[in-house]
Amino acid sequence: MNNLNQIISHFNIKGTVSEVKPLGNGLINDTYKVNTVEPDAPDYVLQRINDSIFTDVDLLQHNIYEVTTHIREQLEKEGADDIDRRVLTFIKADNDKTYIKTEDGTFWRMSIFIPDAITVETVNPEYSYHAGKAFGEFEAQVADITDRLGETIPNFHNMELRRDQLRQAVKEDRAGRVAGVKDFIDELEKYSEEMCLGERLFREGKLKKHVCHCDTKVNNMMFDKEGRVLCVIDLDTVMPSLFVSDYGDFLRTGANTIAEDSPEFDKIDFRMDIFEAFTRGYIESASSFLTPLEISLLPYAAELFPYMQAVRFLWDYLNGDHYWKCKYPEHNLVRAKNQWHLFLKAKEHEAEMKKFIEGLNA
Repeated sequence: MNNLNQIISHFNIKGTVSEVKPLGNGLINDTYKVNTVEPDAPDYVLQRINDSIFTDVDLLQHNIYEVTTHIREQLEKEGADDIDRRVLTFIKADNDKTYIKTEDGTFWRMSIFIPDAITVETVNPEYSYHAGKAFGEFEAQVADITDRLGETIPNFHNMELRRDQLRQAVKEDRAGRVAGVKDFIDELEKYSEEMCLGERLFREGKLKKHVCHCDTKVNNMMFDKEGRVLCVIDLDTVMPSLFVSDYGDFLRTGANTIAEDSPEFDKIDFRMDIFEAFTRGYIESASSFLTPLEISLLPYAAELFPYMQAVRFLWDYLNGDHYWKCKYPEHNLVRAKNQWHLFLKAKEHEAEMKKFIEGLNA
């Protein structure tokens, strides 16, 4: 507590700290709720930044500050109400940055706690529609600041890179596992050219990068008590990326009928009710900046992300399971096959997806 109070003292907060306690169950950062004594002073959120994942903390915080400041300016121009609950507010420290580095080498930041707000874990058509609309609106709000941001995790959703990583893992065969999955590798390779379409179109100048959230889970939105979306949160992965990132990433997890590491492959399907709800909301808010080509490629994005994740899980399996934590020796292989089956199910629905999108734009 004393150490945390010392960290807090570097930030320009209002009020007197009364209590600091753990907040939430995040997997990446250590997060604390900072309560203040005075009724007119806000409470705060204190976070330790995981610099092993986000190695360039200055760029990370630069991106977040640029995005939140830009959204706040837009809301002010629109005359929006309740602005402090509709965009995250990060606090400057005594070094004039939105983070500090302590003597022990850890990085910390503070933001204003949003009161009377909740997150949800439920993935159903109602919340999927809200998610599509919220993330599309977020992208629309920051569509004009792409050149002001950098990539906090370079090539995060680059399919060509993931393909090349898998091929290198096959060549090296560090864990001696290639022979046992040769048929699976061959099946993945059949679609590799098709799935690298995004990078080819980008090089040809037919696609450009947008500011994307890059972690579009339903629990990365704040709702008020009436169930209305307040704002998008968890902005660490905000960076320039192809349009596929936010759209495909949500559907990879949201539209799967089972958990991504379940071995019950026969129970896997691609949920069209989730696809339709999320797509309806996303196009409603993102159509202001999406090109006709990007809209036509949304089914490709829905297929790309389970395929990419299958490639990444298999890459880790072949390298000896060093990236993701595994509970048993075949865990990464099961994950890879799970995502492969989801990809195939999404492919089966491709014509249906295209027809639905065409209907929205008719």
